[in-house]
Amino acid sequence: MNRDYFLQLADYTLWVNSIVIGWLNQIDDLHWSQILPSSFTSIQQTTLHLVSAEKIWLDYWQEVANPVFLSTQFVGTKEDLIQLWMQTSATLQAFIHTYPEAKYQQQVRINWRGVAWEMSFWQTFAHFINHATYHRGQVVTLLHQIGFTDLTSTDLATFLRKRQHVESHGSVVNL
Repeated sequence: MNRDYFLQLADYTLWVNSIVIGWLNQIDDLHWSQILPSSFTSIQQTTLHLVSAEKIWLDYWQEVANPVFLSTQFVGTKEDLIQLWMQTSATLQAFIHTYPEAKYQQQVRINWRGVAWEMSFWQTFAHFINHATYHRGQVVTLLHQIGFTDLTSTDLATFLRKRQHVESHGSVVNL
């Protein structure tokens, strides 16, 4: 675990979220809110959970007083949520790029549903990445359920391979 690893994961998160957002921009409001079997009841609710988790982890890491899980209060449109997700992802990337490696072992205070505990920053970041990957996978499955098939690989390996190509050839290849 080193700074470069964290930076690559932050860059990956922005890259992959941008891809998923592109897919979500292509579906209509009916499919956005259609009730579908999954952990959450729709693409909308799964996306809201993803954005809520990303935002609250940022709040914990930035020591925001009394962070609130977004899904408990969000009443905006699909476009509002997507815009918030793009902003949150960019903020996450900027935060990780400026977060000192010396603080990776520091404890992060968490208060979830009235239960307080602490975990080291690197553990919370690893959880964040794993959690987001899991729920983005659910979005892919939900998109398949509504007949959306214009999907591409969002694997970390795909991102790293494309990044390596850019770095070695100096040209962007669908990154």
